[in-house]
Amino acid sequence: MNARMCLGSFAAALTLAASAAADDAAPLERRVKDLEAEVKKLQAAQSSTEGVVRTATKASVALSGYVETSYQWNFNEPDNLITNYRAFDDRHATFLVQNVVLDALASYDRVSAHLAVQFGETGQTYYAGEPVWKATSGAGASGPDVWKLIQQATLGWKAPVGRGLLLEAGLFLSPIGPESMAIKDQWNWSRSNLFFALPYYHAGARASYPLTDRLTAQAMVCNGWNDAVDGNLHASIEGNLTYTVPDRLTVQALYFGGVERPEGAPEGSPWRNLFDAYLVYSPTKWFSTMFHADAGFEPNDFGNSGWAAGAVYLRVQPAKWLYLAARADAFYEWIASDATGASTPLFWEGSHWVSSQTATVDVRPTDNISVRLEFRHDQSELPIYFQGRVATDASGNFLPNAMTQDTLTLGATAWF
Repeated sequence: MNARMCLGSFAAALTLAASAAADDAAPLERRVKDLEAEVKKLQAAQSSTEGVVRTATKASVALSGYVETSYQWNFNEPDNLITNYRAFDDRHATFLVQNVVLDALASYDRVSAHLAVQFGETGQTYYAGEPVWKATSGAGASGPDVWKLIQQATLGWKAPVGRGLLLEAGLFLSPIGPESMAIKDQWNWSRSNLFFALPYYHAGARASYPLTDRLTAQAMVCNGWNDAVDGNLHASIEGNLTYTVPDRLTVQALYFGGVERPEGAPEGSPWRNLFDAYLVYSPTKWFSTMFHADAGFEPNDFGNSGWAAGAVYLRVQPAKWLYLAARADAFYEWIASDATGASTPLFWEGSHWVSSQTATVDVRPTDNISVRLEFRHDQSELPIYFQGRVATDASGNFLPNAMTQDTLTLGATAWF
């Protein structure tokens, strides 16, 4: 009897347990399904995040910029306060903001865009040779004031060809010569006479291709010399080869050709040929040297105009924070003439040759600041500079009255 009662109680307990388990199974199954749904959501989110990361790795934006400011004393003390035939450091006895530049480089996969805007004295000089076109009913005016705030503006695409063919269009800094726009990248504060005379910028399209790890070829079709909007009906062409050993050697050879006289010029529409080469060599970390040679000719209706120019640079670094640099340059121009007259000079009004000698002390208290003290002597065959009281002609143009000028410049530039 007792045994039968125990077995009955045990059976009843099993029944109750089974009933309880059955009651608990339903919410457990729902919980499992909920967890499965959460897992699927997490997997979807992870997939989406991975897609965003993959997209982000293809896209990038790099911002940079610099400020250049200076004070200069011209020992000729011209009363018009102009230091003539200089690229940007051109004001006597004046604190000057030469340039403020903001630069943005954006890329996505194989597409890139580059925009550099500038503010200050430099922009006005930079575009001084830009052709001037009046507004009409169908087109706005064009000239220096339209373009002076833009230093560079380009679009690019790297085509999947071999090592990568870079195709670009827009407004470029000129590839001619070793000197460029940012003083932080130059050895001296001022630029050479070659930099002043040769083009600063070009508007057009170009292709660049790395033939090897060190040798790059480039070809360009553009409006011409310093033409955001062309001054004639003819395009110009450029090609160069650049060989580079990082931190040690750079060699470039370049040809530039095109019709550069404006429409209706008395010289006709002659093809101007420019040949340029430079070498930068740094055998040690504390010593560097640079050589620049440029020559060209233009057969026009008066004969053959042309030029030959060269510059030599030296720089030493006696301390981590100190650089000492020196430069000497010379530029000779010949002007075509015949019985009917003479062609307009290409570069130097009233003088066949100019030269300069420059010494620069560059102090860098931190990695992104350069303070420079520079002495420079300029001379020319005939008066092209200003001294003392400067007269003007009937149109109000200043009349040069000096064959030399000496300047002392204190400048500072900072960049990020």
